[in-house]
Amino acid sequence: QVNLVESGGGSVQAGGSLSLSCTASTNTVSTSCMGWFRQAPGKEREGVATIVGDGIISYRDSVKGRFTISQDSAKNTLYLQMNSLKPEDTAMYYCAAVSPPRNTLIALPLMSANYDLWGQGTQVTVSS
Repeated sequence: QVNLVESGGGSVQAGGSLSLSCTASTNTVSTSCMGWFRQAPGKEREGVATIVGDGIISYRDSVKGRFTISQDSAKNTLYLQMNSLKPEDTAMYYCAAVSPPRNTLIALPLMSANYDLWGQGTQVTVSS
C-alpha cells in the first residue's frame, strides 16, 4: 500500500516562509497526479496547488505568486514552497495523489474528490 508522509509544517509570522514536503513510499510521484490541499477548522478542504498530466500546474487564486509546487521523481517527493505567508493560510496541509487520473481531473485539478490517496497532514500556522 502506498503511503504519503508530509513534513515541514510549523508556525511562522505573517510574511514568513515554509517549505512542505510529501514523500511517497513508492514511485507515486512519477506515475500519479498529485497535489496539495488544506483545511482550516470549520471549513471545507480546498485545493492549493496540483501537478497533473504532463506537468500541468494549477494554483488556487489566493496563493498564486506566493506558493510554488514542484516534484522530484527520483526522490519520490512532492514539494510546496510557501512565501509571503498570511494568517489566512493557516490550516492543516495535506498531500494527495491519484493514479490513474479520473476523467474530471484535468478540468478540475483542485477538486479534492478527484484524489483517492491522502497523507496525514502537517499543520501550518501563520500569526499576524
